[in-house]
Amino acid sequence: VQLQASGGGLVQAGGSLRLSCAASGRTFSTFGMGWFRQAPGKEREFVAAISRSGGSIYYADSVKGRFIISRDNANTVYLQMNSLKPEDTAVYYCAADTGVVLTTKAYGYDYWGQGTQVTVSS
Repeated sequence: VQLQASGGGLVQAGGSLRLSCAASGRTFSTFGMGWFRQAPGKEREFVAAISRSGGSIYYADSVKGRFIISRDNANTVYLQMNSLKPEDTAVYYCAADTGVVLTTKAYGYDYWGQGTQVTVSS
């Protein structure tokens, strides 16, 4: 499975960005998808996840009510990020989970994209 993340950039606090992650190499509907982020000097942290069917969705408390994860029927998962804050600044990674149960743990994901930088200025 190859994952290609895009959509990052520089935005002012309060602004919005939409990240995309295109998957290839395996049937998209067979895996759950997640977004993680890593800020400089910090560990990678969970942001959001969506199950194979889209019926289960999880968010980190820090982004709940501001971020929305979704997926289409083709091969792409999205992360709509609204009301961005400077503390959202990080490299954002998408990941694919081939397991049966959707997880929020990074070790549960089998494939990772290359990351896209999101910078929120104050």
